[in-house]
Amino acid sequence: MLEDTTRINLLYDFYGNLLTAKQRECLELYYQDDLSLGEIADNSDISRQGVHDIIKRAVRSLEKAEQKLGLVARFITQERYLQRLKEILSQPEISEKERREALMIVEKLLE
Repeated sequence: MLEDTTRINLLYDFYGNLLTAKQRECLELYYQDDLSLGEIADNSDISRQGVHDIIKRAVRSLEKAEQKLGLVARFITQERYLQRLKEILSQPEISEKERREALMIVEKLLE
């Protein structure tokens, strides 16, 4: 599984618009700008616990969206297929077995 921060950033990229402005702000400051909860609290005039709660609720919302839509999982699968396709096509000569595998990958990506 992806590292937690990377996964949350991916979820944010796909579903960030579903969050409130305050949730987006706190997630960006915490996960992208690497500020501590205390630093975010000082900048936002809310308590450290308040920032923590906002971030937890936001992450929960992102996870729920992923459970329903599965866009991140699909993206990761497509990335793996494309990487394998690149490996196959980068070879100077492609065997019949690899050609069939490449075609199967293309068919899966077109689904």
